[in-house]
Amino acid sequence: MSKLEDHHYINLILQGERNAFAVLVDRYKDMIFSLALKMVKNREEAEEVAQDTFIKIFNSLNKFKGDSKFSTWIYKIAYNTCLDNLKKMKKEENNISIDEFSAHLIKTMDNALSALEDKERKQTIQNCLNLLPSEENFLLTLYYFDDQSLEEIGKIMDISANNAKVKLFRSRQKLALILKKHLESERLEYYERG
Repeated sequence: MSKLEDHHYINLILQGERNAFAVLVDRYKDMIFSLALKMVKNREEAEEVAQDTFIKIFNSLNKFKGDSKFSTWIYKIAYNTCLDNLKKMKKEENNISIDEFSAHLIKTMDNALSALEDKERKQTIQNCLNLLPSEENFLLTLYYFDDQSLEEIGKIMDISANNAKVKLFRSRQKLALILKKHLESERLEYYERG
């Protein structure tokens, strides 16, 4: 998925070969859908958001200047489309207080997670990520699962890289608190069964 290959198809589309857009849709559909699902947390809405995102991408393809990676540009459109959808649906977010949080919990979380099986760990993280508000789930997913840099995340979310770093830190704190609670309840269940 090199930048050059994306530009090749973008140029074909801009020259009137609309069928070339199917290549870009096929290339990025899973990424867009999974990000939408993380934010809107509903399969049907995520499908609708993904479809809306591709319509917006197609309609504004001539505005893509190549200043950033095409995937970063697409992420930004998907992110904004998700935000529009969330505003429209006026969903209540599941806010988690971090008053009781202390910085060493992040290390505790990392140590506890390393003890779990890899597959089990990924599922545990995914379940706990889903408990976070959409924006924080999205941010952590971009950084840890999609390997986006703070600069790229800043472009996607329309914030500075420093602001992305602060939001990432706060999101990690909340995730650590959720994981701590989750792991404590798992330990209790284990000992109650034994």
